[in-house]
Amino acid sequence: MSVPAPAGSARAYPFDATPLVEPVPPGAVRAYREQLRRVGRLPGSSLGAVAGIVLAAAIGLVVFGSVVVTLLSVVIAAAAGGDGGGGIGVLFGLFPLVVLGAAVAVVIAFTVRGSRAAAERMYRLDRFAQANAMQYVPRLDAPALPGMIFALGSDRHSTDLVRGGQPRFVEFANYRYTTGSGKNRQTHRWGYVAIKLDTPLPHIVLDATGNNSLFGSNLPLTFDRDQRLSLEGDFDEHFALYCPAGYERDALYLFTPDIMARFIDNAAALDVEIVDDWLFLYARRDFTTLDPATWAWLFSVVGAFLDKFAQWARWRDERLSAGTGMPGAAVVASQARAGDEGRGVSAGAASFTAPLPALRPPPGVAPQGRRLQRGVPWVTVVVAGAIVLFWILSNSGLLGLLFR
Repeated sequence: MSVPAPAGSARAYPFDATPLVEPVPPGAVRAYREQLRRVGRLPGSSLGAVAGIVLAAAIGLVVFGSVVVTLLSVVIAAAAGGDGGGGIGVLFGLFPLVVLGAAVAVVIAFTVRGSRAAAERMYRLDRFAQANAMQYVPRLDAPALPGMIFALGSDRHSTDLVRGGQPRFVEFANYRYTTGSGKNRQTHRWGYVAIKLDTPLPHIVLDATGNNSLFGSNLPLTFDRDQRLSLEGDFDEHFALYCPAGYERDALYLFTPDIMARFIDNAAALDVEIVDDWLFLYARRDFTTLDPATWAWLFSVVGAFLDKFAQWARWRDERLSAGTGMPGAAVVASQARAGDEGRGVSAGAASFTAPLPALRPPPGVAPQGRRLQRGVPWVTVVVAGAIVLFWILSNSGLLGLLFR
């Protein structure tokens, strides 16, 4: 199948979801899992840890229950007397072993079934990637990407990566990282699309307003509000755009009305980050799934922008003009004068030299435009302060005095 070309685009992008839903040949998943194990690509699974926890809990319950049941059997045997009491005692004594055996069988069945489901998922995603001229990677620890979510927390890893493609590199993946410890330990779940650009661009963030919560932005970082840039039309109703101070004109060059319309029509539910020579699309949900509708949506979003990135490839940061701080024309004049003086040409003669075309700055971004300035999450600070104040008042007895 093909993803329909978005409005204003002249081409459609191939998309084949058949491997996600077609029947799997017998033995194919087992052979695929063995292949991954041979080449060292089979990721570690949490199923073993889960099974161990369940089994330990089952054994604990059985041990505790066996003590209780044994005591009850002794009491019943003493009350009943004779052989009948002994039979009841044996029955109660065997009961913990029966429960333990059932628990072990359930854990084994759970582990085997989960392992098969995980292997089938990898098999389908691998075939899906191949059908769409891409590559599947089950897991990648600490991905070396510059986006805001990739430097937070610990145990950072991407799973179920589908990457590659033409005309430019695109990577779809699920992402996890953890923060805190003990009871405050939290796993953060994201889905992302990473698209390689032709040239480095200023750090720009589009914070989608549609996925914000009661306490503000859905993003894990807060940016200085002085960097907020308002664009024309109804773009501000869908996104809050942040760009480095002094790069407002550059952002307007990149976000022309037609590109703004593409973002509103196709990516209003996603947060967007442009950093270095990458564009990232984020959401707090898994992207790489076995759902064809999710993939159709993701491919359509990417396809909506691919033919527009050529415009961005022409952008240059004038602050990098030959490293002199002078704009292109002044750099050319200075270089021409230096060359004439080196050849012994007088200043008067040099003034009649034909003008040279302006030199374009090299690809790249000046230091002040490479990263946005962080801000303070005031909503979070105020809420946390209110909670701390309430705790102090309630534990000091002052809260009771206030409500007398």
